[in-house]
Amino acid sequence: MSSPPVAPPGWSRWLVPPAALSVHLSIGQAYAWSVFKPPLESALHLDGTRSALPFQLAIVMLGLSAAFGGTLVERNGPRWAMTVALVCFSTGFLLSALGAETQQYWLIVLGYGFVGGIGLGIGYISPVSTLIKWFPDRPGMATGIAIMGFGGGALIASPWSAQMLESFGTGHSGIALAFLVHGLTYAVFMTLGVLLVRVPRTEEPAGDGPAAATEGVRVSARGAVRTPQFWCLWVVLCMNVTAGIGILEKAAPMITDFFAGGSTPVSASAAAGFVALLSAANMAGRIGWSSASDRIGRKNLYRVYLGAGALMYLLIALFGDSSKPLFVLCALVILSFYGGGFATVPAYLKDLFGAYQVGAIHGRLLTAWSTAGVLGPLIVNWVADRQEEAGKHGPALYGLSFGIMIGLLVVGFVANELVRPVHVRHHVPAPREAADAQRQQPA
Repeated sequence: MSSPPVAPPGWSRWLVPPAALSVHLSIGQAYAWSVFKPPLESALHLDGTRSALPFQLAIVMLGLSAAFGGTLVERNGPRWAMTVALVCFSTGFLLSALGAETQQYWLIVLGYGFVGGIGLGIGYISPVSTLIKWFPDRPGMATGIAIMGFGGGALIASPWSAQMLESFGTGHSGIALAFLVHGLTYAVFMTLGVLLVRVPRTEEPAGDGPAAATEGVRVSARGAVRTPQFWCLWVVLCMNVTAGIGILEKAAPMITDFFAGGSTPVSASAAAGFVALLSAANMAGRIGWSSASDRIGRKNLYRVYLGAGALMYLLIALFGDSSKPLFVLCALVILSFYGGGFATVPAYLKDLFGAYQVGAIHGRLLTAWSTAGVLGPLIVNWVADRQEEAGKHGPALYGLSFGIMIGLLVVGFVANELVRPVHVRHHVPAPREAADAQRQQPA
């Protein structure tokens, strides 16, 4: 294993966020998978459930690879992790291109879902602990800048992918060529991050940044999962993500259904514009709210995410069908909380467990995302299908699922209130402290 590249004297810490962004903007393409769904369904004769399988598997593998690979990322450093992410993510697209060209759908599932999903997970956590070490004074802002890229990647990938499909055609060969271009382009772009990333020097300040944080708290990844704080945060993240995905996954049909019976129904283009607005709110929340957490505290901000999020859902359920601006505004706030929750949680983990193995701890926590990625769409779609079978339509399709989301956010709010400082018995002694203790042992 190669040792992490250490920054030379004079290296600016502000070069590290662009390195992280080059990876996160690339893997953020996952949120644009829906662009490929209709062409795949037509070219390979798939139904909607099967065409969603690569994306669903990718999100599951994101959580699993982040959980199991987090310790390796901490041990081998950000350059190793970004290289693994580059190879897996790009290879996933190349396998998908081969699958589309040969009309072997299982290759697309294997490539984009399994191999590419591993790249998603390793790439997602690759810069987290490094950014926290470079910015001990503003960890929320630092991780927010990087994770903002994951939310904003779809804003680039969606129109780019649509333009390629329009140019290459929506047959299996056109899809294959689009996948090929994606794989090669993202490989080049992610290479910038691999070459640029550095870890800070520990013995003196690096560049214009502060010296590496002197940690009063040091908890290992293995020790963290044995604490109630970790599982409280797991519930907090899972509930917040479930609530956000509940709107994000079904945004276009949801706003169409809410106003279908009114005098001014929502057109398909307006619904697509609504989806784009939600993506922008998701991205803005990642940098805006996470930066605010450096000032008002992580626990206080999660009170806002979960408490105000429940209020937004209640307003939509009660008054959403009577006012389009109210519906849109509440949805945008919920999606900003969704993005902010992702970006704030690494700094929350650092506050509780220290920066010692925060990347590995973050990886384990992302299993909450895998759970929410299944739970959120399942709740909204299953309830809507059952209500439609019962003869209901319009806003009535979503009333019950919104009530469930409010309940889940309340559960998350309570879990956040239960978070307390980690007991000293879970702390790992710093190397110097351990050496001092060993010297004090009687011969």
